[in-house]
Amino acid sequence: MTTATGAVEADQDRKAPGRPRSARADEAIIEAVLDMLAEGTAFEALSIEAVAARAGVGKATIYRRWPNKEALLFDAVKTVKGEPAQMGGGSVREDIVALLAPAGHLEHSRAGQIMPCLLAEMQRSPELRHVYQRISEPRRDLMRTVLRRGIAEGTLRPDLDLDMVVALLFGPLIAQSLVHWSPDTAREDLIERLVTAVWPAIAATAPADGS
Repeated sequence: MTTATGAVEADQDRKAPGRPRSARADEAIIEAVLDMLAEGTAFEALSIEAVAARAGVGKATIYRRWPNKEALLFDAVKTVKGEPAQMGGGSVREDIVALLAPAGHLEHSRAGQIMPCLLAEMQRSPELRHVYQRISEPRRDLMRTVLRRGIAEGTLRPDLDLDMVVALLFGPLIAQSLVHWSPDTAREDLIERLVTAVWPAIAATAPADGS
């Protein structure tokens, strides 16, 4: 049952176009989406109506903030994944390690709870795949930027297939974090071991005279 206070707040929200968005309402809506995803709700079942009911808001409140379900899902998944990692501006190798850090620590995060639920859904839903790619592309692009810098300064091979190297770096971490692909592999130094294993294949060959 709607309280008098809640009715007044809702009425004010309706009557005041241009008023600042309610951070509390935004948070409740995003949390509702994330809770439903973590519970395994299918993309098709993640309707605006269902989210509104879970968040305790009206559909109009959601539509004032997001034009459609894809936009809402994008913001929800982006929120749980967080911002792309920040590079320290040190060596190319150090920046590669920094960019890999979030992907290597998914297991105990909320993203680690939600992403496995999304994997199967992404196979069935082009819309969800599109959302995921929009979120992932800036992270891949940051890694390409670091690799190009390494090529320009002579640290990395000039003939690198950048997209393949990005896949080689991120792929094992995602597989390990989401599906525990290698259960005997320790997580504490996983990123360093991965970069050490890949590095000889991507590093520039030193001149024979050592100059």
